[in-house]
Amino acid sequence: MRILLLPFSVLLLNILSIAQTKIEWFPSGLNIQPFTANFLEPKVGFHYLFDIEKVRIDIGTSHDLVGWQTEKHSFSLGADFFTYTRARSEDNFKFPVETIDYMFGINGGYKFSSAQDELGSRIRFSHISAHLVDGYYNTKTKKWLNEREPFVYSKEFAELIGYYKTYGIRIYAGVTYNFHIIPENIKKGIIQLGFDYFPDQLGTSTFTPFFAYDFKLLGIDKYTGNNIVSAGIKFGEPTSRGISILVSYFSGKSVHGEFYDLNESYITIGINLDI
Repeated sequence: MRILLLPFSVLLLNILSIAQTKIEWFPSGLNIQPFTANFLEPKVGFHYLFDIEKVRIDIGTSHDLVGWQTEKHSFSLGADFFTYTRARSEDNFKFPVETIDYMFGINGGYKFSSAQDELGSRIRFSHISAHLVDGYYNTKTKKWLNEREPFVYSKEFAELIGYYKTYGIRIYAGVTYNFHIIPENIKKGIIQLGFDYFPDQLGTSTFTPFFAYDFKLLGIDKYTGNNIVSAGIKFGEPTSRGISILVSYFSGKSVHGEFYDLNESYITIGINLDI
């Protein structure tokens, strides 16, 4: 953890030493924009999961609490609070809630900007816990569905992602270390690669199409890959608040902690209120 904090501490001291530094408390926007196809990003919206006939409801936010800015450099400290809820789709517009995941933590971001290029990184220290909910319990048989009973799922982790952005495309790579995790058969390290692309030449001041991909190499007893591919249209500027309508494809281990060892593959369609 000290190794991860060291480069951000050095950057912060360098920025604060510059006379032209501007300090802003509770800035209106984010210094580091969420990585579009990365699952663990702030979302407010819902997705219908075809193939497995589920609905995912996301309620999450990330806010920068303080930012330091110079002509080309910016540094921020912020906080994250997310929930990811999965419900079962039934007749008569009923959606029994099966499981919910909670995440909260702190983050720091650094960004260097020039005329066309942007280079930056984000570090997060977070906690996630997951729980089965009463929608996954059969009140008639007095048993949990699929003979899957609740268990403790909890982890604390450090995540570092660096990126390079030019002409609307942002390429990123990162590493996550789970320094405390239950169940213990989950491997502690995760490697991540991805990109998102908002082509300026195809967009307008009202909307912009986008395409994004995220890959995570993670392990339970052995390492496997999780893939998310997303495409859609964002109404609003790419780096500002707006509404996104998107289609995604997911394959790999479940994103929900209570189903962490299950392989899933599905297509989703949904809407996000981008912060």
